[in-house]
Amino acid sequence: MRMLTLSAVLLCAGFAAAQDKKAPLKVEAPVVKPLEGKSVTIQLFDGKSLAGWEGYPDLWSVKDGIIVAKNDKPLTYSTYLLTKDKYTDFRLTFATKLAESEMHSGIAFWGEVSPKADGKVKDPKIDRTEFTYKGHLVMFPSGYGMYDLFGRNGLGVDAAPAKKVGKQHDWNDVEILAQGNRVRVAINGAAVVDWRDPKPETIQAAPIGLQLHSNKVPQEVQFKGLTLETFPKEDKLLSVK
Repeated sequence: MRMLTLSAVLLCAGFAAAQDKKAPLKVEAPVVKPLEGKSVTIQLFDGKSLAGWEGYPDLWSVKDGIIVAKNDKPLTYSTYLLTKDKYTDFRLTFATKLAESEMHSGIAFWGEVSPKADGKVKDPKIDRTEFTYKGHLVMFPSGYGMYDLFGRNGLGVDAAPAKKVGKQHDWNDVEILAQGNRVRVAINGAAVVDWRDPKPETIQAAPIGLQLHSNKVPQEVQFKGLTLETFPKEDKLLSVK
């Protein structure tokens, strides 16, 4: 009887050790209802200027009705063109194109601007951190998915659906629907992300940021359209048929 008991103990210990080596269990996200507010459609980009936005003027410009993000020198930190207004629940539709380099871009939201992120910044003017961002990021094209900037890092969103429909160096039509703690994304008419944040306490009203990623090589990303609906009336991705 004692041998059987000892064997059972060893078996349980072995099972526990095996469990420890496995990836941690995913935390079930709570369901946070969409916030209520006035639904207004806003053209974030007038097609002519960067009115209503702020960022480094040597990195962001407008050409032929397109917002162009371009760097010739290395960027130590990703930098953003930021709306001057803050948003919580919204629907954002736009088109984007990766014109040069293979580095992904993205849309940042639900966070804070200019964090003293990792303690490595010695001189904000040299390291160009005035328009950095700490918060959520929807990525495209190259590295699709979602990221928690200066936080949890990768958010475990499957990139495969987006890779099937995304275009690497051509225009992509994107829709982002952010409500409560839920984020849905469509690319070129296909739903590719449906994710809830298990830490809704990290969500806050914040500017929306267009990303020019940190990189050692020249790169160019383009954006156009950029129509935003606050507190969306319809609880679905409208570009998905």
